[in-house]
Amino acid sequence: MKVLIVEDDLHMQRSLQRALHRRGMDVELCGDGHVGLERWKASPPDVVVLDLTLPGMDGLVVLHHAKSSGLTTPVMIVTARGTVGDRILGLNSGADDYLAKPFDLDEFEARLRALHRRRTAPGLDSDASHAIGDLRLDRQSGAVYWRNQILELAPRESALLQTLLIRAGKTVPRSRVFAQVFPTSPEVHNDALEVVVYRLRKKLVGTGVRLVTLRGLGYLLKAGE
Repeated sequence: MKVLIVEDDLHMQRSLQRALHRRGMDVELCGDGHVGLERWKASPPDVVVLDLTLPGMDGLVVLHHAKSSGLTTPVMIVTARGTVGDRILGLNSGADDYLAKPFDLDEFEARLRALHRRRTAPGLDSDASHAIGDLRLDRQSGAVYWRNQILELAPRESALLQTLLIRAGKTVPRSRVFAQVFPTSPEVHNDALEVVVYRLRKKLVGTGVRLVTLRGLGYLLKAGE
């Protein structure tokens, strides 16, 4: 897995490079927006990690030029700009995920691998969006909308909802759901998934969509309260 990190903070560069190298990833570093875009075009990586505040070219401008050039590499924005408005702007500009600094390195790695897996997983529907009731998943950005408003979800809640929306109305086995929600945490107790399910179920109240647990089988989304 090749990762291009476009980040001007040298300490952050080194920390991320060390962490990802230990996890078996090939990491290329760049501290300038313009240079980062050129490297991205010259040798597209598997995932791009993009800061927003960059010398040479702002991160959102880099993202705009990349998408306009037809680059389809998944993009994770990492930035100190952590407001809801910034996240929405980043996702609407074409980013696939958004992580506010400071962040946990294990979560960072898990979300990188999830982006790579969604891009390369065989047998997944390639439609741009999946929907049930008034809920819609934008596969390009990874955002989940309810009546055209982005749902505010924690990372594991988002992973759970995306997994179920891709197969809306169908039962998803518990083992598959667990692997998507905790991709790099095999030591996590199985009950941890029920905590995520409980939290997501509460956030779906009033949306017209229910998260149903089928004992011994898995989970599914159903339209109707």
